[in-house]
Formats: sequence, structure tokens, C-alpha cells
Amino acid sequence: MTERHAATLFTDPQVARAFAAFPVELRAGLLDLRALIFAVAARLPEVGRIEETLKWGQPAYLTPETKAGSTLRLGVPKTGGFAIYAHCQSRIIPTFRDRFPQEFTYEGNRAVHFAPGAALPEDKLSFLIAHALRYHLSQPRRS
Repeated sequence: MTERHAATLFTDPQVARAFAAFPVELRAGLLDLRALIFAVAARLPEVGRIEETLKWGQPAYLTPETKAGSTLRLGVPKTGGFAIYAHCQSRIIPTFRDRFPQEFTYEGNRAVHFAPGAALPEDKLSFLIAHALRYHLSQPRRS
């Protein structure tokens, strides 16, 4: 485990088991995405505490106190590699795809896919993560 991966220890044993169950060749990339979610959240005090839990058997990241964000999930798509998922009815992935149309592999409006061992462009992915964690802050309020 790299120093970066150790920065945020698992508090939920089920989440730790989910990461341990990922194929070894994908685990480092998924742990990098996890670390990036926590790092971006630490720079955004308006989102509050990040809760790490399981949703649909995948590690999921929520903003339970402020409800500022839309859930992000990490997982392994059927097509291979690993992915970061957002709510498919949100504008999170479409907004990211509009900004970076050629740089990533997309799964519709729900995910960005990565190849095993590929370097993650943290600056660009930080935009995606920050947008998701602040998603409800930027949406018009319904009465």
C-alpha cells in the first residue's frame, strides 16, 4: 500500500473487504480514485464529512451531513478495467464529457472507465469529483 493509499484508513470493514475483493491488477487504480475523492473533499469545506459505505456492493462516497453532493461509486465494469460512477440521471458525467470529450472512455451518463495501470489525470478527475460533491449546491432548489 502506498503512502497515499494509507492516508485515509478504512472505517467500515465491509468497504475494506470490497477493496480486498477487487482484482489485484485493478486495486491500485481504485485506491488512487478513493484517495483522490478524500483529497478533493478535504479542499471543499462546504461538502462536510465524506461517508464511505457500500451501495450495490460497490464503495460509495456520500455527503450525509450537508447533502451537498451526489453519490460517487467505484467499481469494475463488465467490459474490464475500473470505473468511477455517478448518478445516471444527473448532469455529472455529461458535464465532464462536455469539458473533456476525447480524454476519457465514458459509459453513457453513468461512468468514466480506466484501463488497468493507466495514469489517472488527477487535475481533470478532481474537476469531476468536486462537481459531484457539490452537485446539489449548484442545482436550483425546488419548492
